[in-house]
Amino acid sequence: MSLQLVWNNEQEEFVISDTLISLLEQILQRAGEVEGVTDGEVDLTFVDDTQIHELNKEYRGIDRPTDVLSFAMHETTDEELTIIYELDSEDEEEHVPDVLGDIIISVPRAKLQSEEYGHSLERELGFLFVHGFLHLLGYDHQDEASEAEMMGKQEAVLAEVGLNR
Repeated sequence: MSLQLVWNNEQEEFVISDTLISLLEQILQRAGEVEGVTDGEVDLTFVDDTQIHELNKEYRGIDRPTDVLSFAMHETTDEELTIIYELDSEDEEEHVPDVLGDIIISVPRAKLQSEEYGHSLERELGFLFVHGFLHLLGYDHQDEASEAEMMGKQEAVLAEVGLNR
C-alpha cells in the first residue's frame, strides 16, 4: 500500500489535466516521504469560489471564499464515534486505506493568486495541495515559528518536483 490521491472536479471553469494530477501525485509521494507517511488516502476536490465560500462559512464561520480548506480525519473530539472495521476471514488480506482527510481547493482563487504572485497555475495548485496535506498531518501556522516551519517544508517539496518560484 502507498499514499493514494483520490480526486474530484466540481468546478467547470478550468480543465484539470492528467499532467496536473500526475504532478500532484508526485507532490503527495514526496511530502509523504519527508513526513514519514507512506500509507493512506488523500481526497482532493477542485471547486469554485462559491462552493469554497459556503464551506468556509459553514465549517470555519468565515463568510468569504478562501483558497484551500483541509479536513483531517484524525482530528477527533469526545463526541465522535470510533469506526471499527471487521473483516471476514476471506477479507483478512484486504487493507482498508487510512483516509488522512479531505483537501478542497478553489481553482479560480488559485488562478488569481498565481497571477498575483507571477507564477504558473500548476505551481499555485501544487503549493495549495502540499499546504493542505501538511494541515492534514497536524501542521498549522498560527505563529511565526510554525508558519516558517510549514513554509519551509512546502517550498522544499515543491522544489524537489520542479515547482520553484
